[in-house]
Amino acid sequence: MNKETKLFSQEKLKAAARVLKVVAHPVKLEILQLLSLQEKMDVSSLCDHIGAGCEISMMSHHLAKMRDNGILNSEKKGKQVFYSIADKSLLKLLDCLGQCELI
Repeated sequence: MNKETKLFSQEKLKAAARVLKVVAHPVKLEILQLLSLQEKMDVSSLCDHIGAGCEISMMSHHLAKMRDNGILNSEKKGKQVFYSIADKSLLKLLDCLGQCELI
C-alpha cells in the first residue's frame, strides 16, 4: 500500500459494494454511459441506442433497480418517464473502468 491509499470505513465499503452490485451489468453500465452524454432519456430512447436485443420490459427493470438504489433519478412527463444520473460523481467509476488494465 502506498502513502496515498486511503482505508475506507466499513459503512463506506458497504455503500460502495451496494453501488457496484447494482451497476454490475453491461446494460446498466451502457445506460450510465448514455446518460453521461444526454442528461435525460426515456426508456424507448435508451433501448433505441442500445439496439438489437433490447426489450422495453428488461430496460424498465434495469432502470427501476438503479432508481430504487439512488443511482438514477426519474421524472414523469405525461406518459413518459425520463431518467438521469442522480450523482454525476458516479461517472468517475466509468473513467476508472476505462483505465483499468484488467478490462
